[in-house]
Amino acid sequence: MNDAGLVSPQDRQSPLNASVRFARAISWIGHPLVFVTLSVGVVIALRLPNRVGVTVLLALLLSVIFPTALLLFRGVRSGRWSDADVSVRKERNRFYPMAIPISALGVSILWFLRAPAFMARGAFVTLGLLVVAAIANFRIKLSLHALFAFYCTVILFRVQPAFGVIALALALLVFWSRLYLQRHDVPEMLTGTLLGMAGGVVTAWWP
Repeated sequence: MNDAGLVSPQDRQSPLNASVRFARAISWIGHPLVFVTLSVGVVIALRLPNRVGVTVLLALLLSVIFPTALLLFRGVRSGRWSDADVSVRKERNRFYPMAIPISALGVSILWFLRAPAFMARGAFVTLGLLVVAAIANFRIKLSLHALFAFYCTVILFRVQPAFGVIALALALLVFWSRLYLQRHDVPEMLTGTLLGMAGGVVTAWWP
């Protein structure tokens, strides 16, 4: 397996190939865009009335989720970054300046829609986490997978403990997969994890 986490010809013939494929599947499920979208859907379904929930979900899909997905897709296709994880630290120097305004747009739209306070706070904290990650990127390529997996896990524990347990199990698997695929080292994973947990506490338990 190479440094980018791709399966080499030797891996294809290795008995560990199943482990590699499992790690890659977990990594994709744990991609921030996927993990956050699923978590937002759960939170909206459990905490918001149908009409308000649909409005907020559509607003986030159109202003944040779809634009970010398009940004990643076009970036990979154009060769701006090597993969949808933006795994190379230097490439993230170009990713954050585009991702942060998208997140800021989501905050603005939720404010305009007068979304419930906890949703607006979550969007604002998400924006803050991206800003902190961008600043930290000058020194360390912290794991965005771990950051958003544990961020969502803490919030889901607050909303519905059963979903929190499921999210925690998946977040731990994501932690393992990113190390196994050599996308990050332990300090990068722990930094992302701790930052995400802190953000989750602020979002879920702030007065």
